Parts: sequence; C-alpha cells; structure tokens
Amino acid sequence: MSEYGFQEIEKKWRKKWEADKIFKAKADKNKEKFYCLEMLPYPSGALHMGHVRNYCIGDVLARYYIMKGKNVLHPMGWDAFGMPAENAAIKNKTHPAKWTRENIAVMREQLKSLGISYDWDSEITSCDPQYYKWNQWFFIKMWEKGLVFRKTANVNWCDTCNTVLANEQVSEGVCWRCKNPTGHKELEQWFIKITSYCDDLLNGMKALENGHWPEQVLSMQRNWIGKSFGAQVDFTLTSKNNPSQKLNIFTTRPDTLFGATFMVIAPEHPIISQMKSDIENLKEVESYIAKSASKTNIERSQSKEKTGVELKGIKAINPVNDAKIPVFVADYVLIDYGSGAIMAVPAHDQRDWEFAKKFNIQIIEVIKGENSSIDSQAYEGEGELVNSEQFNGVKSDKAIEIVIDWISKQGFGKKTVNYKFRDWLISRQRYWGTPIPMIHCPKCGIVPADEKDLPVVLPEDIEFSGEGESPLKTDKNFLSVKCPKCGADARRDTDTMDTFADSSWYFIRYCDAHNNKEAFDISTANYWMPADQYIGGIEHACMHLIYARFWHKFLRDLGMMSSDEPFTNLLTQGMVTLGGSAMSKSRGNVVSPDEIVGKYGADVLRLFILFAAPPSKQLEWSTEGLEGCLRFVNRVWRLMEFIEVKSPQAASQEDKEKLLRAMHQTVKKIGIDIEKKLQFNTVISAAMELVNALYLYKFHSNDDGISKQVYKTTILLLSPVIPHLCEEVWSRLGEKTYCSLAKWPDFDENLVKEAEIELPVQINGKVRARIKISADISQEEVQAIVEKDERVQKALEGKQIVKFIYVKGKIATLAVK
Repeated sequence: MSEYGFQEIEKKWRKKWEADKIFKAKADKNKEKFYCLEMLPYPSGALHMGHVRNYCIGDVLARYYIMKGKNVLHPMGWDAFGMPAENAAIKNKTHPAKWTRENIAVMREQLKSLGISYDWDSEITSCDPQYYKWNQWFFIKMWEKGLVFRKTANVNWCDTCNTVLANEQVSEGVCWRCKNPTGHKELEQWFIKITSYCDDLLNGMKALENGHWPEQVLSMQRNWIGKSFGAQVDFTLTSKNNPSQKLNIFTTRPDTLFGATFMVIAPEHPIISQMKSDIENLKEVESYIAKSASKTNIERSQSKEKTGVELKGIKAINPVNDAKIPVFVADYVLIDYGSGAIMAVPAHDQRDWEFAKKFNIQIIEVIKGENSSIDSQAYEGEGELVNSEQFNGVKSDKAIEIVIDWISKQGFGKKTVNYKFRDWLISRQRYWGTPIPMIHCPKCGIVPADEKDLPVVLPEDIEFSGEGESPLKTDKNFLSVKCPKCGADARRDTDTMDTFADSSWYFIRYCDAHNNKEAFDISTANYWMPADQYIGGIEHACMHLIYARFWHKFLRDLGMMSSDEPFTNLLTQGMVTLGGSAMSKSRGNVVSPDEIVGKYGADVLRLFILFAAPPSKQLEWSTEGLEGCLRFVNRVWRLMEFIEVKSPQAASQEDKEKLLRAMHQTVKKIGIDIEKKLQFNTVISAAMELVNALYLYKFHSNDDGISKQVYKTTILLLSPVIPHLCEEVWSRLGEKTYCSLAKWPDFDENLVKEAEIELPVQINGKVRARIKISADISQEEVQAIVEKDERVQKALEGKQIVKFIYVKGKIATLAVK
C-alpha cells in the first residue's frame, strides 16, 4: 500500500468541513456546553511555532469534547490594533489598515491549513468599527460609574514607540513591545480605576485555585497587586516659610516609628515643587532629580549604591516623639508605591541602614532580638520593643496593632491597606487604536460622545506617514464635533486606547460575534461564559489576564455577566525552542509552519507539536522528531490494509480478549489524560502502543472482526490529533458520518482490569522469585506484596532494601545491602 498522500487528502477534508460547517457553534440550553479558547493572535504576517502549539492544544480539546457530545464553541479572531502594526506600516511605507488586513488574510489561511476546528462564523477583528464601537461604549459606562478619570501623571514613556506605557508594560526598565529602554514624562492621561477591584481580583483567585489555574500565574498576580497591611502616618514638614506642611507615608512596620531617624521622598514627589522656595540647595536637588529620570525603576530599586540629596532647609517632625529629622530625596524610593515617601528606620531595614551609614545619620535600635546587633547590619527579625517609651517590652509582632491603635487615638495616623497595583493608564498617543470617545467642550468641559453616535470611527482615508504626532491631531474632519451636551463647537480627544482594552472582552464577543445592536446578547453570552479552557503564554499573567478579569467583573456589575471570572481553567503552554533558544526572527532560528505542512503535512506537524513534550514544558524543535511522527502516521495508514490480511488460523478467545483489553485500557487512559491531566504526549504514546499491539496481533480477518473494531477505535482516539488521516480512513472503512463528529468510544471497566500475571523479582541482578499479581495494581501495592513473599524474605537474609523499581507487568528489581 502507498504512503499516506497528505496533499490531496488534507485539502479534501478541510474543504468538506468548511462546506458543511461542521464546527459551527450555536447556543442550545438543552446541551452541555464546552467553550475552548486560545489567546487570539496579533496579525504579524505569519504564524510561528508557538502559535501552532497553542492552537493544536486547543484543537485536541475542542475535537475531543465534540466527540463526547458537548456543544462546543471554538472561535478565532485577531488582536489587530496596536503599535507593532503602526511601526511596521511606517517601516514598510504603507497604511496600518492595509498592512494589518493583508496579514490577517495570510494567517487565516495558515490556520485553515492546520485543520483547526474553528467556527469561522464567530471570527472577530478588533480594528473593525463594529467591534471597537463596544470598546467605546464600555469606556463611557466606566466614565459614568466613576471608573474613568483624567489626570496629569509621571508616566512611563517609550521614545521608540512614541507613546506612554502602563506599569505592566514595562519590564526591567524596557518596553514590552520594542524591548528598548523607557523613561518618564509628565503628561495628562486617561486612566481606568482598576484599583477599585483589587480585593475583588484577589478574592476571585480562591475559585481559580480550585480550577486548573497554574499557581505560578496566581502568585504573579498576587504579587503584582501587592496587598499589604499597615498604617498611614502623617509627618509634619517644617521650614522657614512652611512651618506645618503634611507628608503622608505608609508603613507596614508602625512598631518601629520611634526608630525613624530620617525621611526619604521619591524624586517625582510633588512636595519638592510645593516647597521649592524652602530648599536651600535647590540646584543640587534639581540636578539629582534630572539624573534619576534617566534610570529605570528596576535600576533605582535594585541599585547597591544608595544615592540621595538632603533637602536642606526642611525638617520632618516624628509625631511619636517630636524629634526633628532630616529629609532626603533618593531614587530608591518609587513614586508608584505607597505615597512615594518613607520613614527610614535604619536599625531595622538594611536599605535604610546602608543609606544612614553613607550619610552619617543616627541609627536608633527599637527592636531587641536574641543576640541582635545593629553594628554591622540592620536587625530585621522579631523581638521586644526598646527605646519606644510606653511600648518598651512589648513583643514586636503584637506591637503593630497596639501602636496603630495608639496613633489613631492621637490623631496622626490610622490603620490602612496599601496596594502596589496602580490604576490602568489606558490612553496612547498613537494612531492605530480605538479612538477614545470623549469630547472637549469649551463650555461643558470633558463630556462623552453620545451613544447614538458610536462608533467614533478611526479615519482610514488619511495620509499616514508615521512621522511626528498622530495624524488624528491634524485631521479637521475627525477633530471638529459639536458638543453633545450644549451644541457648541468642540473637539474630539485624539488619544487612542491601549490595545489591552481590545483583548479584555473579545472572548465574550465571540459568543455573539455579529450583533450590531448590542455588544452581545446577555442570555447567549451567559450560556457560553465562562470559557471552560483558556490556553496561552504565561507572559500575559500580569497584563492581559488581570485586565480581562477586571473587565469581566465590571460587566458583571453592569448586570451583563452572571459569572465572577471569565476563565475556569487556564493552561500556559511552554515555548517552542530551536538550539535551546526561543524561536525568533532576530535570532534567525524560525521554522515556518508553511514549510513543514508543505513537506510533511498538517497531521505530522500536529502530531509532533503535541508529542514532543508535555504542553506546559518547553518544546525543542527536532527534524528527527518530525521524521519519527511521519513514520507513525504511515503505520496507522497501512493498518487499513494490514487488517484485511487472511490469517492461517483463528484467534483464540484469550488472544481476542487480550487485544480487546488493550483497547479498553487505552480508551480509559486517553480520556483521563485529555480531561484530567491535559497531557497530550501521553495520549499519543498510548495510541502508539495500541497500534503496536495491532501489528503484533496475528489473527487479522479471522477473529470475528475484533481487529477491525480495535482499528476503528484507534482511529477515533487519534482523530483529535491527526484529523485528516482519520477522516479518510473512517470513510474508507465504510462509515458515512464524519469521524470528527463520531461518538467517542466507551470502555468496559471489567475489561480494563488486567488478568493475573507472573512477575519476576530480581534481587541485586538475579531473579530470586516469581510472584502472581494483578497487573493493574500500583507500585506501592506491588512492593508490599513482594516484600512479604517468603522466597524474597529468605533471599534477603536480613539485608536492607535500598531501592525498589517496578516496570509495570514486566519485572520488579530490588537493590539490597
């Protein structure tokens, strides 16, 4: 028989699937749903192997649950706005709209060539006005609820991308997109008050812990939100012209207040400009602030050398003992955490200790621990309070609440909660994005666009050069508008939304993708939501996944969502690497999916990408692995002819039962590996063992159809992985329905259980006993039986077992000494 002819067969079945729309989803409350979702791609122009892995993982799940009889939604769309498209358009001297839509067309065909079971009728594109209209509608609803606001802020700025960045989009001081260093600017910006949902986001993690969310992702989100308990304390700043300026600080250690010997404020702190006339060394301070602006937050917070300048002419008064202490500006304090100011307790904070030593500042011990000493370093452990007046002798862990209660009664502090999390800076000074639907009126101030005028369409019929400012700022047709409140001449806002707004609710739009009257039908969306399985990279843990969770909760509060969380289960797939490095164009180690599909076929690529490693682990690309998968595909194909071979003798009942038992065991194992473990490499290895069993079986066509039954079951089990081949074989075996829609095989628990086997027991390399056991018991059970056996006990002669190895159904090996 010839080898599997993938070129014609794969095209044939993809054409049939598409023509008959076999993967089209429709809400049906009488059927149990399964919503399978992969993170939508940015249309860069070509799929990479990371995409392929992500989408093949999702496809196995979607196809499996279709065969299990569930109503499956498996959609795809395009995260089409954003700086990369704009930057690429500038580089290629074209328009972002043209560049983006051409790339979408290419990538759509690439996805179809892989045979992914998408419902293409649910496709969405975020640069479509009928999609981003609802971004604008949600923005206005957030404005109405007090969640959208505008303020001047010190923001992260990327010169390369020519725009601001949210805190989450700066990693180790570089832009998350272009990887170039970022700086800071004072700009008036639009923010979403995501901090109002801090506790809701944290509390929601309890449900996600019970689902299949990786602990690493949850831990990253907890740390990013950074909830901490402590006290807000008011220090008084005193100077010649301002004798009582208040400086608010947050501390998690109010028990150390009596040890505060200096104050430190961030270079961006507004108190510097407010008390400018009081700073005697202003030029020195301003010079230091300018140097700090060139450093990243990571450089500032992690620098070993502590730098700073005292604000001469200004002192702070410690409210617990009225001590006058110096005030410094230092870049190791960040404006984004707490109030941008700290009380420094050098005896009990190593960073403060190093600073105090450098600037010759007093160090006062206020916590005494067993054998503690502050001569060579700060003491950061627990102990009893000392040098703390009425609190001396109190245990430090108890003193926190006691001191908070006291300072509250004194009126200069209170118990509070602080978050590291900051509000979402959502405006961008770029062209290719959702226009912010706000209008600047000289009479009414800032007002939202009238909902009947949505969408505020991003003009595409403009000359786009990419040089200087966004063309929106010079487009009179876009800028000029009547105020919806008073009718006066007004102008539109020219900022566009961060593209994370697009991806914060797209998964709900999939549920009702072409609704022109509303963002989605609430009943339909709540049938499908939450998504049962979400698949994507862990790099989105503290950006997209937090924003999406927030947006979903906001829609819940609007009465549009009945669930608290958007994604029940989350799988973060590992990277695809070549030569140990992640594939990238810059490294020159990219392998094109088109090239592999053209040479080996989609089924072989799918098989390799799923078999080479567990989904959460890194996958190293291997041509040898592809060749091995090609051989297996052809083995499955040739079985179609092999099972028709006439046998010289009939199969015994024992032989037939043995093959049937292997089939039922495989059906059970694969079901568990897909549903419970999401381990597709073991799914494939189990199917390979069943194929091997069929090749070793001697009684094809002379066994009452048992071998054909097992082969058909094998095809069903492999269908989610290599669907094109399985459709063709299924058809050639006389089946009239699609294999992709066939019922998933059941298993008989009685046949899953192995018969009794004789197990050889080896001690230090020599077989000392043969023991009858059931083949389906655990290693622990086998070990207990072996160790109690009289022959083994005799052979041990009182020696100790140091190692026990059990190869299931084959042998038990003991190492003794």
